[in-house]
Amino acid sequence: MPKSEAVWALDIGQCSLKALRCLPDERPDRLVADAFDYIEYPKILSQPGAEPAQLVSDALKEFLSRNTLKGDRVALGVPGQTGLARFIKLPPVEKKKIPAIVYYEAKQQIPFDLADVVWDYQRMGGDTEEEGFALETEIGLFAMKREQVFRILEPLTQAGIEVDLVQLAPLALYNFLVFDQMPDLGPPEEYDPENPPPSVVLLSMGTDATDLIVTNGYRVWQRSIPIGGNHFTKALTKELRLTFAKAEHLKRNVSAAEDPKALFQAMRPVFQDFLTEVQRSLTFFSNLNRKAHIGRVVAMGNAFKLPGLRKYLSQGLGYEVQRIELFRGLVGPQVLHAPAFKENMESFGVCYGLAVQALGKGLLRTNLLPKEILQDRLIRDKKPWAVAAAAVLMLASTLSFVSWTRALGTVEESAWKDSQQKAQELKQFADNWKQQIEQTLGEFQRTDQIGQNLVGNVERRILWAELLYAINECLPGDRANPLGQPRPIDPKERNEIYIESIEAQRVDRLEDWYAAVQGRPPVGGPASSSGEPMPTGSPGMPGPMGPSGPVGPPAPGGAGGTGAAGMVPGAIAAPPAASPPATPALATAPAGASGTEAATTASAAPGPSGPGWVVRLTGYHFHNYPPQEAKGRLSGLEYVQRTLIENLRSKTIELPVFTATEGSTTGKKEKVTMKELGIEYPVLVEPKPLQRWKVPHPKSVVAEMLKANQNGTAPKTETPASAEQGTSAAEKEPTGPTETIDVLKYPFTVEFVWRPTPPSKRAEERQKALQAQAAQQPSSQISPEKPTM
Repeated sequence: MPKSEAVWALDIGQCSLKALRCLPDERPDRLVADAFDYIEYPKILSQPGAEPAQLVSDALKEFLSRNTLKGDRVALGVPGQTGLARFIKLPPVEKKKIPAIVYYEAKQQIPFDLADVVWDYQRMGGDTEEEGFALETEIGLFAMKREQVFRILEPLTQAGIEVDLVQLAPLALYNFLVFDQMPDLGPPEEYDPENPPPSVVLLSMGTDATDLIVTNGYRVWQRSIPIGGNHFTKALTKELRLTFAKAEHLKRNVSAAEDPKALFQAMRPVFQDFLTEVQRSLTFFSNLNRKAHIGRVVAMGNAFKLPGLRKYLSQGLGYEVQRIELFRGLVGPQVLHAPAFKENMESFGVCYGLAVQALGKGLLRTNLLPKEILQDRLIRDKKPWAVAAAAVLMLASTLSFVSWTRALGTVEESAWKDSQQKAQELKQFADNWKQQIEQTLGEFQRTDQIGQNLVGNVERRILWAELLYAINECLPGDRANPLGQPRPIDPKERNEIYIESIEAQRVDRLEDWYAAVQGRPPVGGPASSSGEPMPTGSPGMPGPMGPSGPVGPPAPGGAGGTGAAGMVPGAIAAPPAASPPATPALATAPAGASGTEAATTASAAPGPSGPGWVVRLTGYHFHNYPPQEAKGRLSGLEYVQRTLIENLRSKTIELPVFTATEGSTTGKKEKVTMKELGIEYPVLVEPKPLQRWKVPHPKSVVAEMLKANQNGTAPKTETPASAEQGTSAAEKEPTGPTETIDVLKYPFTVEFVWRPTPPSKRAEERQKALQAQAAQQPSSQISPEKPTM
């Protein structure tokens, strides 16, 4: 049923039920009041022996017997102490992000689970916007416990009254105060936070509490003071030993009492407590808003009829406490001139403010009515339309069925029997062919799978050869030297890395290896990236000349040298058969990085996943310089990173084109990247310090080799410093000492991921890339790479 423009505002207080019916006026700054009601309970709800639920129910029945609510909206005010109000100042923020920030603030400010409360918020007036950012924004956040809202709505639901708006009484009073008592308030755009207009203080005293509201029209601050008119009555019952009913009667008729002075003397402590609470509240507000200044104080509520109360507050506060004599924005002689309304006008402030908000004229528009109630009402209102639509649809279906049934009755089945039979035969014929096609296709797929397996076996033969070739191509070497140019005699001047062993281990989860890699500290070790060696005698350096045991020196002449495992630079040595696969190390640094930067880069990479191989390279190099010569030169850890690891990460090599159908290579070559070969994530692990080492002088090695060839004996290849120190003169060979060179040796271990990629799969991936490129660019711009001779 559509609602009318009229609204009933209800204020169910502790002493009475107040109701006011209002309509919008032609003037936007006025409302028309055409009905009201004031029903006082036989007892105060908090009075001993009172039954609040029954008293409220009886009052609502009496109200409905006098008035009709059919078609009107209903707004309900609830006491301020039953809810929560917070005002939050936001930093400069995008306007579209305000709801998310408010939701976060609601979880912080409301001391209950948000599922257990009904809450709403609103941007207060006076803020500004610049380029989509809200400045000087203040948010009003209001909430009530859900069970408390339903408990307040229960008597109205039982009486058949549907509430459309639930608002806290202090916020309703704020809407009343701005609409009725501040007619000269400017638009929000003119608000200046540095020079705000004067604030108005409203004291609304109820039966058990007093609502204190301070507002300048744009900002509002409120507090509930736990002192009301009932406290004066209790003071009389205690001091004068009267019954509650007698004390209430004397309080309302102080002038007619036999000894008014005794009454005031009994109520004086309550006067003092109330003044103290008001002063504390205003002081707190002034400290919170130092640029605000109070212009006037207004009092509402029937309790302020107590003689001397306003005068006492005026003297204590230093402001004149004014009484509201009339409502400036309310018209309607049948209400305003009614004796009952004039007698209790000061208690209708909440009803007035609720009507202002319900008619769309209030600055605060929050509603604490649970959303599930609104949803149930929406569904209920839509049900008649849904039933009508279903009935129309059923009627249309029935008419359609009847019409088609009548048409079917006119058909002669014998005339269509032969055609139907032929159609069935044709369908059966087509189904047979479809079944044969599916069988043939299945046989072809099985045969094709056998062929793929055979071709795959042929391709897998070259995978390890490609891996070893790729590793060999990634090793640095002086391959670009012109023919005839001698290699540098000093080993540290040679651009060479010696590989002692290659180990590979298959793992089912590469992500576990990578997670372990990220958990290790940054690679750097005792040696710096510039190649500076450890001082003699420091940790990691057993002796002044390095560790004992042979380490292969570079061979004289040629392009490389022989290592401990007989390795030549550029050649690959297979791991010993008895050596088990190494477990992947846990500390790494990405290529091209060192120290903390390396650890940060490694942790930022997404990392591999799934099954694959972890390949470990163990080797060393002599490309190391002492500190005085290291400036601008690559040494130690940095040399491995900038050469071997960088090549494993990004180098492109040429491989022979392999034809799987013929099982051999062609005369052509193709360029292949490390990633296409399946080589990824090269890392340097298990860092070790630089070691002082002695290697034979190349000329001396040549002489030894010539002499050995003449005598048929093995040449002397090396003289480690520590071994030389530990040999007595009697044990030395009679041939005499070999000339040596002092070098710095850097041993290292590199690991990387290898996921074997057969040539056919590489070709398939390239074809997919070309197709994707063709879908984005004109065909004339695509030039697929052709194999080179």
